[in-house]
Amino acid sequence: MEINKIVITGGPCAGKTTAMSRIQSTFTQKGYTVLFIPETATELITGGIAPWSCGSNRDFQSSLLRLQIQKQIIYEQAAKTMQTDKVLIVCDRGALDNKAYMSAQEFADLLEELGTNEVDLRDSYDAVFHLVTAAKGAEEFYTTANNTARTETIEEAAALDDKLISAWTGHPHLRMIDNSTDFDAKMKRLIAEISCFLGEPEPFEIERKFLIEYPDLDWLRSLPNCEKINIIQTYLYSDDNDEVRVRQRGTDGHYIYFQTVKHSISPLKRLELERRLSEKEYLQLLMNADTSMRQIRKDRYCLTFDNQYFEIDIYPFWDDKAIVEIELRDEAEEIRFPDKLHIIREVTDDPAYKNYSLAKLPR
Repeated sequence: MEINKIVITGGPCAGKTTAMSRIQSTFTQKGYTVLFIPETATELITGGIAPWSCGSNRDFQSSLLRLQIQKQIIYEQAAKTMQTDKVLIVCDRGALDNKAYMSAQEFADLLEELGTNEVDLRDSYDAVFHLVTAAKGAEEFYTTANNTARTETIEEAAALDDKLISAWTGHPHLRMIDNSTDFDAKMKRLIAEISCFLGEPEPFEIERKFLIEYPDLDWLRSLPNCEKINIIQTYLYSDDNDEVRVRQRGTDGHYIYFQTVKHSISPLKRLELERRLSEKEYLQLLMNADTSMRQIRKDRYCLTFDNQYFEIDIYPFWDDKAIVEIELRDEAEEIRFPDKLHIIREVTDDPAYKNYSLAKLPR
């Protein structure tokens, strides 16, 4: 059985309700059993439990997050009992949305109270799709009339949208669906992004890679929409046509683990199959490490900018350059770089700058 759990999030009046209907119709036709976890905040507020009725916003967020986590556990347990090959669990908002409604210290205290951490919560989802609020680029369509739990002004909605993007920055697969087209096309772009992630019809990865001057790390660390991730990547013995690796990914001692198998289709397209590992499985696979290659250790700065998601890799053996990558759904998609990233040249087709090649460099 294949179970994927995704988050549909976004600012107020972004189109989530319509998106859920489109997802149900599209992926049921593709053979998925689609399960929806309703938005917990709206459930509580319409039921009389709200930030203004609880003792404090902190009390409300505690109730919300506890219920949200339990609902996800129940849905995942139920999914495993179903007689079906493919299950898509769709979360109407996820655990990290709560971060946008609290101070950093309040959120950290709440995680400690619950005995969990940000990495485990954020990366428990397989993918996150952020629908940009109509308050950013489609202001004439912004309304509070279709949701009694929505109270934000246009300005507040836009600011909240930014906070939500910041909260999810750092996830391995975050995509933003903006208002650069009309609403119907926006929904089609969302469906296309989810289809691409699920590998419908095939799990192609379209990735472009650029060599850049060593970036200003103080600038990156100062950005609310930038998250630093520590990565250790180990290559395993494999057939000549495949690249097999395991990866440890996380921060502050909290990690998740993946195995990835890549098969090249063209310079820009690769067939990529990835699965989540337990720590025990990860350690077992390390026993098959290719000892002729060194481990790749790097700091990855995940940066959301202009509704695109950049991954900036800083390697310990370079002090004058770095690599920035972006995954695309369409090979012709325009890339909009931040001004402070100084591009040297594109190295998508240059094998010398692939992690696999860097792992072969002398220790």
